[in-house]
Amino acid sequence: MKAIAYDEYGSAEVLRHTDVEKPAIGDDEVLVRVRAASVNHGDLAAMHGSPALLRLAFGLRRPRQTILGRAVAGTVEAVGAKATGFQVGDEVFGEMSQRGFAEYVAAPVAHLAPKPAEVTFAQAATLPVAATTALQALRLGETGPGRTVLVNGASGGVGTFAVQLAKALGAEATGVCSTRNMDLARSIGAHHVIDYTREDVTRGAGRFDVVIDLVGNHRLSEFRRVLAPKGVYVSSSGAGGAVLGPLPRLIAAAVTSPFLSQRLRGLAARRSTEDLTLLAGLVATGKITPVIERTYPLSETADAIRLLETEHARGKIVLTP
Repeated sequence: MKAIAYDEYGSAEVLRHTDVEKPAIGDDEVLVRVRAASVNHGDLAAMHGSPALLRLAFGLRRPRQTILGRAVAGTVEAVGAKATGFQVGDEVFGEMSQRGFAEYVAAPVAHLAPKPAEVTFAQAATLPVAATTALQALRLGETGPGRTVLVNGASGGVGTFAVQLAKALGAEATGVCSTRNMDLARSIGAHHVIDYTREDVTRGAGRFDVVIDLVGNHRLSEFRRVLAPKGVYVSSSGAGGAVLGPLPRLIAAAVTSPFLSQRLRGLAARRSTEDLTLLAGLVATGKITPVIERTYPLSETADAIRLLETEHARGKIVLTP
């Protein structure tokens, strides 16, 4: 089969569209023919091997897993001897541990959810990682009716879901983005939009019950200025140093929070088929709509990743094998 492989860490130039062995499935796995996969910032981290701390999991000098891709949607082609819940022909989607940028992927059944007929493969592929992160961040912030929510990074892959989900949960959402993305933020339900190129949100007069920080471009002390006295700050950003990444910010939040009326939280998003099922239902009923900026063929994955790195893509980028 064709896949996007890499044997060393680096920029998009290390990626190869090449022939690899079609995966064999274990007893508790199914073989999925991939119809769509989405690009996430975690794929960039795996490709670069950065921050360096991640290499403890990815491989110190070279990547252990040589095929990128975590979020996929497709059709079940074969079922393992002990796999239950799915059969050949079922349309599914889910989060892999890499290996998704390929024509086929061996997927544990515990990682998959059924795709509703009303949801396209491309839409379904955007939900693992990005939408689940947004949902779990809003839950951690105790988002609900009457709450005011600030989404820092409102036009990105996670941010476009966070704005829509905040609105669906009955909250009032304020999005922070660049000038070119202000109309997008409004179109997906942001009640207010702040252009970060013209205004520093941390110096504004507004106070928010929940701050969802997807960028990490301000210090915790700065975000606390716009957080309500009993508000919740949730960090879900990969930004940080080349060695430890966001870890120092997460440690600072954990250490400081017990001494404040405000709560400072770091989110480690987890894989959840229950959340995927919930999110797919919201898409199927039109309550949220994945924002897909562009779709690339699998062979042009390197170009897709360059777009994500250099132009800060609006919403999600999808690959189609």
